[in-house]
Amino acid sequence: MATITAADVNKLRQQTGAGMMDCRKALVESDGDFEKAVDYLRKKGQKVAALRSDRETKEGVIIAKTAADGKSGVIVGLGCETDFVAKNEDFVKFALSIADLALNNGIRSAEELNAAHLDGASVADKVNDQVAKIGEKITLNKFEFVEAGGVTAYIHGNYRMGVLVAFSTPVSAEVGKDIAMQIAAMNPIAVDAESVPAELIAREKEIAVEQVKAEGKPAEMAEKIAAGKINKFFKESTLLQQAFVKDNNKSVADYLKSVDADLKVISFKRIALG
Repeated sequence: MATITAADVNKLRQQTGAGMMDCRKALVESDGDFEKAVDYLRKKGQKVAALRSDRETKEGVIIAKTAADGKSGVIVGLGCETDFVAKNEDFVKFALSIADLALNNGIRSAEELNAAHLDGASVADKVNDQVAKIGEKITLNKFEFVEAGGVTAYIHGNYRMGVLVAFSTPVSAEVGKDIAMQIAAMNPIAVDAESVPAELIAREKEIAVEQVKAEGKPAEMAEKIAAGKINKFFKESTLLQQAFVKDNNKSVADYLKSVDADLKVISFKRIALG
């Protein structure tokens, strides 16, 4: 007789969405064989999401929300298999309830969120209940938290992308949305050049140097030309140096200065489906 551990029971529950006691009994009756345990549950009429661990959750919803005081925000990504489920009103409401739970309890990590209780059960168990109810693989696969003097949240494309922007001070809804939409549209990799990881800059420089050499330029010119390419990379890929989408004649940094000379973007998060 195989030894059935709590971890085994939990694994089968996550895989099928069936109840804990039902999962334990299924494993006992199947001598610890997971596939046989799934068959046992199905034979007993359990509504299980059999062997869904190999399914992909490319669809879903992305929820971005800020707390009532506007000083913190979260992004929650709830994944599913099909667009049909993603557009279901109850599915969207469930994702919103998870985001509200995170905001109301100051949750800062995915681990905390999965363990937090929602309507008498952990979020992880509530997600598993959705698996059994809907019949698709459902995953709480994305979570971000930011906190600052002012935080703006933006949802783009019918819950397909969420953006959080952390500002040094509170900003108007218009300014917050302008910057969030910039991030959604242009997908910057960092706030400014100083925020770009050193290893990424080194990689871009190496590529630029090799490109210059491949063009037949003298070696002594390679470093200077590569530096120009790096500056172009910063202009295209960092938020503050990017051209402002609502007025290409100014940079995002210029736009912020026109609002408030002391206003700064501290950080941002951009999460999309897929």
